[in-house]
Amino acid sequence: MLMQTRPSRLYLPKLDSSPQTIFEYLIERFPRVNATVWRERISQGLIMLSDGTKLEQHSPYRHGLTVFYRREVYAEPASVEDPLVVYRDHEILVVDKPHGMPVTPSGEHVERSLLVRLQRMTGLLDLSPMHRLDRDTAGLILFSINPDARARYHGLFAESRIEKEYLAVAHVAAPLNGTRWRIENRIEQGQPWYRQRIVEGAVNAITEIELCEVTSGLGRFRLFPKTGKKHQLRLHLESIGCPIVGDPLYPTITKKRAEDPPLQLLAKRLAFIDPLTGASHSFTSDRNTGSGV
Repeated sequence: MLMQTRPSRLYLPKLDSSPQTIFEYLIERFPRVNATVWRERISQGLIMLSDGTKLEQHSPYRHGLTVFYRREVYAEPASVEDPLVVYRDHEILVVDKPHGMPVTPSGEHVERSLLVRLQRMTGLLDLSPMHRLDRDTAGLILFSINPDARARYHGLFAESRIEKEYLAVAHVAAPLNGTRWRIENRIEQGQPWYRQRIVEGAVNAITEIELCEVTSGLGRFRLFPKTGKKHQLRLHLESIGCPIVGDPLYPTITKKRAEDPPLQLLAKRLAFIDPLTGASHSFTSDRNTGSGV
């Protein structure tokens, strides 16, 4: 069955190595969407640019533009698991997200993205996620309900006024020098564009890491991010020689197989003082990491 969504938007960022055309960027940005799908949308005039023009297949890549497009999905992959609403009041929604579910519509996941699922479940069309959680990561994510109060909840993350705890199972190939680390470095976009890398420069990524136990070459870790850079926890664990089990991007890009475990990274706990009511909130996911540790 054909499902057509409301228009989506995609900002074109400044890249170290930009593609020649916006069409090429769309193919790279959404690898699960076949190039012929983008060609059909372009030919039907379904993709507009923020400068008021329709996208052509040869339109050059220009950072700063926004692409507006509609997605038509004929058959979406089935969800293995449903999201669980942990808490709801007049201003916020806290949800326990399954592995493999993108927070916002992406590629073939439109109706089955967390945001659209929650909108349908709750009838709250103004829901907006307040922070980032990778598709492959499970666990807690905070949503704002009221657009007028959204900036106040964004401030919790921008001003580091929220406590976040993650659990991870990672490979431990050699004895580690200690059980606690504070990783401070700089993370920027890598190559390909969907990977990140640690570079020299001013610190923009901080994580405190605690090793809980090691069994048969696998370690269970607690992670406390103090910043929220993309793929920060995955890179910081890999930087101490402990890549997360099930990670298809770090230390090297690998193709996921059906028998591979999901990324063993879980957003376990969120705690904060509500900026509107002053109430103290602390939420814990009922999920746990696996892989035998």
